[in-house]
Parts: sequence; structure tokens; C-alpha cells
Amino acid sequence: MLTFDVRICSIEVRPDRRKPFRVRWSLGGKKHSKSYGLKAQADGRRSELMAALRKGEQFDTEEALPVSEQRTLLTTVTWYEHARDYARMKWPRAAAKHRASIADALATVTPSLITAGMRGYPKPRVLRAALYAWAFRMVRPEDGELVPRMEVEAPPSEIAHALAWITKHSLPITEAAKPEHLRKALGAISVTLAGKTAAENTTRRKRMILNNAFMYAIERDHLEANPLKRVDWQAPPTDDEVDFRYVPKPSPRQGSTHGGTSTRRPRRTS
Repeated sequence: MLTFDVRICSIEVRPDRRKPFRVRWSLGGKKHSKSYGLKAQADGRRSELMAALRKGEQFDTEEALPVSEQRTLLTTVTWYEHARDYARMKWPRAAAKHRASIADALATVTPSLITAGMRGYPKPRVLRAALYAWAFRMVRPEDGELVPRMEVEAPPSEIAHALAWITKHSLPITEAAKPEHLRKALGAISVTLAGKTAAENTTRRKRMILNNAFMYAIERDHLEANPLKRVDWQAPPTDDEVDFRYVPKPSPRQGSTHGGTSTRRPRRTS
């Protein structure tokens, strides 16, 4: 929803915070804010908002951005950025177990949706830990807004490196939606961390979360249709599935039993 009801406030200084300079604005009476570590950063952001207001731009109430910035966002948002937004949207209403499932599924597919041929790929276990425990885990700081853990706590250096790497090399969501990339993501959810074929219910659960993430992309105007519906893909069979074509039939010589008693008719004697 777009609005002209925009009010830009002065910068608030909170000396006790890690990012003490907070830019504040309201749209249709709803307050928004963003904090910065340096005053120059906060001044620059406030100037950008003021410039849009002076031009007579409308602001998008959902993204809390000027229309010009919203258009740019729609063309440049990456899969990784969208996945974080999806996790943050689902977090408040999800039970603890479902939150873990969401983080698990997103941490599984995100490393497969990257630009090919990039050097400096983090160790897989480090990248997974960075995504699962820092990017897709939401926390609620003192101001009350859910944010990824990495925005509140300082991660270890190898985790920070992995997060910076995936931020730089994640595919734009429109590129990630192409079949050749989707097949990589679907392949990732069909194997375990040990490289073995995942259980059918695990693959199904992760695919459902991937599907829901793409549906949210449609809702946010990042995509026009759900790309998964165009991909003809089935999870590989697992060892614990029973193929009834190969279950041996009872031997004709083996009499059927009922209640532990043979049902064969006794032989007549003369």
C-alpha cells in the first residue's frame, strides 16, 4: 500500500546501544526506524528519505521505503535476503520445532543458490552453522523488532566471513527461480549432511518450506508465479521404502493359518 502521509523525525541518539544513531520516520501514523553505528550514516539515510519526501514520492507502507527505492529493491533482492525475510515473517507464529525446521530447510537450499565458479567458498559446516544459527535464527532485541541473530550479536570470525560470502554471492531471486538452479536446490534437500539419501518425510518437509518461501516471494512482488510448479522433479527412493513388487508371495505349499491353527482340511481315512 502506498501513502503520502509521511513524517521524517530527527535522529535519536542512544549512547548505550551498539548502533546509537537511530533514524525515525512514520507512514500513516505507523512508526519505523533504523539504527546506525556512525552519525554520518544516519545523516545520509535521513537525507535520502527527506529527498524522496521533497520530490513528492509516495512511500510503500509494507517495506517502509520510498517508491523509487522499492522499485530498485524488487530488481536486486537476492535469494538469501528473501530467505531471511521469510524466516522473520514466519517466526512470531511458529512453534519452536517449526522454527528449527524453517532454519534447517533454508540453510540446506541457500548454499546451492549461488553464483557459479566463485572462489573462497566457506567450509560447508561453517556456512551451514552461519545460516542456521545466525542468519535464519531470529531474536528480539530491546526495541522489540525481530531481527536475525547476526544483527544483534557479533559472530565468530569464520561465521562472519561465511555470512559476508553468501551475502555477496547469493543469486538474485529471479535467477534462483530458474529450473537449472531449482534442481540444485531440490537435490540439496534430498540428501543428508552425510551425503546419503534423505528420508522421504524430510525431503517433503523441506520442499514444503521452499514452496512457501516462493509463495511469499509472489506476495512481496519479487516473482509473478511459483517456479517450483514448472519443475518436474521427484525425490529419489530411499532404502527404507518397501517396493511391493519385490515382496515374495507365500509359498503354495505353505498353509495359511488363522489363530495359530491350520486351516487345511484333514485327510479322510477309510
